[in-house]
Amino acid sequence: MNRKKNKIYIIDVTNRDGVQTSRLGLAKLEKTIINLYLNEMGIHQSEFGFPFTDHETNYLKANLELAERGVLRPIILSGWCRAVKDDVEKAYQLGLKHINISISTSEQMTKGKFGNRVVRYPREDPSRPSIIGMMVEALDEAKKREMKAGVNAEDASRTDDEFLIEFARMAKQHGADTIRYCDTLGCDDPPTIYRRVKNLAQEIQLPIEIHTHNDLGMAVACALAGAKGAIDGGVDAYINTTINGMGERTGNADLVSVILALRKSSGTKKLNLLEARVDLSQAWRIAKYTSYAFGVPIPINQVGVGDNAFAHESGIHADGALKDRRNYELYDFQELGRGEPEMVETGRKITTGEYGGIKGFRNVYEKLEIKFKNEREACTILELARYANVHTQKPLVSDELLFIARYPEQARKILTVAPPSS
Repeated sequence: MNRKKNKIYIIDVTNRDGVQTSRLGLAKLEKTIINLYLNEMGIHQSEFGFPFTDHETNYLKANLELAERGVLRPIILSGWCRAVKDDVEKAYQLGLKHINISISTSEQMTKGKFGNRVVRYPREDPSRPSIIGMMVEALDEAKKREMKAGVNAEDASRTDDEFLIEFARMAKQHGADTIRYCDTLGCDDPPTIYRRVKNLAQEIQLPIEIHTHNDLGMAVACALAGAKGAIDGGVDAYINTTINGMGERTGNADLVSVILALRKSSGTKKLNLLEARVDLSQAWRIAKYTSYAFGVPIPINQVGVGDNAFAHESGIHADGALKDRRNYELYDFQELGRGEPEMVETGRKITTGEYGGIKGFRNVYEKLEIKFKNEREACTILELARYANVHTQKPLVSDELLFIARYPEQARKILTVAPPSS
């Protein structure tokens, strides 16, 4: 009997970890458009926000409504929670069916963050709360409510193997669906993360998520090595990515780079590990939109989507590429959705924004081939578009305008951000 071949899946965390980039962020409408793009790209899961954060509530509810309507499907929408029962309860009340529960596991972080409030090992002092005890309490709450729950070992890369295995084994015993190995400081290297993840996979036989940071410039390499360790350890792997590598400090593993590495690198491409429905042709669109939404230009040498990714100037290279693109190009630009000319209007341009009127508004939507049933509907969508412009504080792009026209109720909810009453 042949055992099912283990696969690698992508969990994009742009809307959770990417938005934690210092001095940057995304409006809730922009986060929603990114979820739509990720879904169209065939990405397995989006960690789309924080259920315990009040200003996320309407956005989370609206996106879950879009999932129920089949708009955000088959992508899985998951929330990130602390190892706190109240976080799990709030996620459940919002209607989330998938969450990840996170807590620090390294000695540095448990002492540096929690001090004497907790101990690492339950056996040291049963009268004091422990890291494992806190995780189990939150996980039990999730499983009681029949939620899919992964458990995150924050700073796993600086956690000793013995405790990491003990932590993961206890999570499995209490129903965890995955274990997330977090290289929180980006201090791992590919051989080390491969070895440690393979060992963890063999010991607990539970799917493992790989979450890497780019502090040493090895986030993508470590993500692949860790995922391969999980596969060789006999379990499925889930790689955490962010679009354009956005994230805290120097960022996370870049979505497009990870996909390209899995499909094109010399040792990995023949293994066919990445789930088949990932559509690389959406790469250009999602990278360009995310760059616009964050207000961060794509580096000229960015993998796959940078302006110079397919540019050749030196004589030998240009001659070789013109004779046969395979001489100097590892993959085709068309595979990433590149190659179409970008049309830029240089004459009269009518836009719509927070101060726009109905005539200009109709002109914009007519170009998008959207027709309104009557004047009342047009005025309703115009008002939403005005609020969306206030919300994003930048001109609305076509897909944002289309979303507002197609899903006005969800758009209204997403645009409503109000502080809780005291």
